[in-house]
Amino acid sequence: MKNLFLLAAILMFWQVSAQQKITSSQWQEDLRFLQNTVHKDYPFLFKKTTATKFDTAVEEFYTAIPQMQDHEVLVGFTKIIGMFKYGHTRISFSEGPVPYQQLPLYTHNYKDGVYIHGAHKTYEALVGAKILEIEGKPIAEVLEAIYPVVPVENEQFFKAYGGIYLVVPEVLHAQRITETLKNKITFKLEKEGKTFTTEVTAGEPKHGHLAYGEVKPDSDWVGARDQSESPYYLKNLEKIYYFEYLPNEKAVYVRHSQIQDEPSENIPTFYKRLFEFIDNNEVEKLVLDVRLNGGGNNYKNKPIVTGIIEHKKINQIGKFFVIIGRRTFSACQNLVNELDNYTNAIFVGEPTAENINFYGDNRRVELPNSKLPVYLSFAWWQDKPQWENADYTVPHLAVEPTFAEYSANEDPVLETALNFSADNFIIDPMGYLTRLFMDEKYELLATEAQRLVKDPAYKFFNFEAEFNKAGYQMLGSGQFEGALYVFEMNTKLFPESANAWDSLAEGYWKSGDLVKAKEYYNKAISLNPKGATGDNARRMLIEMEKGH
Repeated sequence: MKNLFLLAAILMFWQVSAQQKITSSQWQEDLRFLQNTVHKDYPFLFKKTTATKFDTAVEEFYTAIPQMQDHEVLVGFTKIIGMFKYGHTRISFSEGPVPYQQLPLYTHNYKDGVYIHGAHKTYEALVGAKILEIEGKPIAEVLEAIYPVVPVENEQFFKAYGGIYLVVPEVLHAQRITETLKNKITFKLEKEGKTFTTEVTAGEPKHGHLAYGEVKPDSDWVGARDQSESPYYLKNLEKIYYFEYLPNEKAVYVRHSQIQDEPSENIPTFYKRLFEFIDNNEVEKLVLDVRLNGGGNNYKNKPIVTGIIEHKKINQIGKFFVIIGRRTFSACQNLVNELDNYTNAIFVGEPTAENINFYGDNRRVELPNSKLPVYLSFAWWQDKPQWENADYTVPHLAVEPTFAEYSANEDPVLETALNFSADNFIIDPMGYLTRLFMDEKYELLATEAQRLVKDPAYKFFNFEAEFNKAGYQMLGSGQFEGALYVFEMNTKLFPESANAWDSLAEGYWKSGDLVKAKEYYNKAISLNPKGATGDNARRMLIEMEKGH
């Protein structure tokens, strides 16, 4: 009788497995469903890509599905959704029907390389190593390969979250980092001056060992730093927010890492207590650290913003600092926007992971056959006028920590804020340069532009794009002389930029100098022979010939 029950159980398992097996035609039906759903209910998502490019990618994927394994199909769907380039618009591997594995490593992308930030204790010896190659391919090539899989809002988002996909063998195979799907991945690493090759075995994905990207001290994982002496931004990670008085600097430091209420003290109560402390103590600076803040409920931002506005004691340039970074996202981007709009905040650190204006608040759309959940954003959040939109909020003072600083528990970002000096600090570089232009101080303008472009404090400020925009504004209003001056300055500041030369060529064309226009279009082509700018320059040359 037991054998009969066992046989029945096995047969039932086979039947369930057969029902759960998704055929190529079913995957294709799901793709059509997704395509139709996007066009019907979410056409507004076509902002960073076009409907034509989306449909072309869908058709290519549809044709390829019969030759794909299930994990390749999953990655294919992820790439299709990744075309929208909004972090809230995504596919969740963990909720999908396709099993996947994960290497027991956690990586972090520093300005000096990609490092193993943490690992299961089995691989403790690898923690702190710099990744040079994966499966014989340089790490830069691997990052480029997985980039289309990540729902990349901007480059900062990829730096923050691309590492999640870097340790999934299914992604590595689908993107041809490995020739076959396998669970043992070879790494070439560098640690303490030594280079070595090792193999890491993937297993079932594990969760719960990280908090804000940090290894929890009570887990079976090992981190890259001594957690007994944490810098302020990594202290008390069990709390959503806390503040501490720094008497030597006469400063109050606040770390706020979600836009949610702490169960024991909600946001209004916490900030009321904070501002009472500032009022009643010798406080000259307030540092609000949101570099770990991935968002939450942006309706909870009000007491933070209004509290800053009301307190003139700290709402002054040089007294209020906001630390931002690659994990600053979603509702926290709204907070950053509001602080930028209404306070005298100086932003320090790295750019945010979110566009200034963005699509958020997604809906779960389940594909009919596979039941794969797709999250599609529907709410447009706009805190700034459209001409002020950008890929991210740029810090006024750029600071990128190195792995050495992180592992030594140093915090150069906070140090920069606390040691701020107003000497030679320019909170609005383009405003400053524009005033020099309007005052006809051209010689000073040229030297100051060179100085600011080279100053690492303004590393993330896109001077080239801002000069280009200013030039086109003047060109559009018929100010040809001014436009040419700005475009020429841009080519001097960025001589290897094809786009700068292309814009200068257009300026000369519209001002009537066809000889110089042709010369500079050809210069743009020489710098970008196979790219979009080079193609545009060729089209413009053809248009010029047609006009004569």
